[in-house]
Amino acid sequence: MVRRDTYSLLAKGLSVALLTMGLSALAFAQAPPAPPPTAAPPQVAAPPAADDVVEVEVEGEGLTKDEALRAALRAALERGGRTEIFSQTNVENFQVLHDTIIARAQGLVKDYRVLHEAQQLDQSWKVRIRAKVSKSVLAATWAELQNVLNQIGRPKVLVWIHERIDDKPQDESILEHAIEERLLKSGFDLVARRAIDTIKQKELADATARNNVAKLQAIAKDFDAHIFIAGTANANHAQISNAYGVSLVMYNCDAEVKAYYTDTGKLLASKGITNRRGGARGVTQYSPQAGRQALQNASAELINSIYEQVMEQWATALGAGGEIVLEVEGMTFAPANRLRKAIAEMEKIQHVNMDLTGGLARFRINGKLTAQDLAERLSEGEFEKLLEIIDLKPNRIQARTISATAPK
Repeated sequence: MVRRDTYSLLAKGLSVALLTMGLSALAFAQAPPAPPPTAAPPQVAAPPAADDVVEVEVEGEGLTKDEALRAALRAALERGGRTEIFSQTNVENFQVLHDTIIARAQGLVKDYRVLHEAQQLDQSWKVRIRAKVSKSVLAATWAELQNVLNQIGRPKVLVWIHERIDDKPQDESILEHAIEERLLKSGFDLVARRAIDTIKQKELADATARNNVAKLQAIAKDFDAHIFIAGTANANHAQISNAYGVSLVMYNCDAEVKAYYTDTGKLLASKGITNRRGGARGVTQYSPQAGRQALQNASAELINSIYEQVMEQWATALGAGGEIVLEVEGMTFAPANRLRKAIAEMEKIQHVNMDLTGGLARFRINGKLTAQDLAERLSEGEFEKLLEIIDLKPNRIQARTISATAPK
């Protein structure tokens, strides 16, 4: 009797438990589903402050439509940053900083609209634009370039123009002097012609006449020049003309000038001109004065073009690192290739090419950093066990191996 009652009680308890579980499951099934978690709103960059953006309307002129547009963009940047940035004339290296910033106008002024463009009677172009210039972007770029310039110093330039009048070499070049004046005005350091001894002068003249870039590069390295500019200029008798009863001796001029990075031999700028004419009063067939006038007439166009090209390249190299050449002595292929891969994995490095000749590994490195930054990285960690930096220039690092094991 007791056992039957016990079983009866257990059965009733189990029934109640099952009923309770069933009701709970039914209630859960009928309950509305929980709402999904709310996604975080997307992050939207804050628009620039109203007083940060300056809107300007400017014009630019050039021999082509593209040159005129670039001139307009430079004018927009100049006007937009006139008060906050370009008024700081007491800053060290102001002029070279100013010109470097202006050379980057096409990358800094992105919001613009062409209002009018037209070709002039002299076949040149004029372009008018309305542009928006961000003062904060301009200030940040100024600070960045100033920091890099403080690290590497003002660029030093060697200029050599082999100039002839009626096939006679000139001791002083009019075109060379005009280029140097433009560079000095912008704060570049120069290798003075008088500082170059007679033997080197003859070597420069010969290398320029033969377009021997490797020889020019070697001489420029001897004078620690960052950039070298070389070219030829010729003025030859054309005719004797008569203008309102005045006899004029007329000369035709042609010139070709190129600029290179000394460290890498990379071409920065190139400009050639032909048939620029100039004259002077005279009755004889040959007139050095008329020849010099022809050269003077040719100089303005050529100098502006070379200077703008050099500054655009220089600005890119300062702002984005450009190309850096790393030369390492005493390497074989396997460790050189491991080093290439290790450099390629560094932050801000975009691409690395390598060639190896006679134990000298040459790495051409593209990235958004300076040679100074790269040299510092190569002097730390595992790299310190492999390399010893022996020479540092704005675009070139020279090193030698001190271990056979490259970083892995």
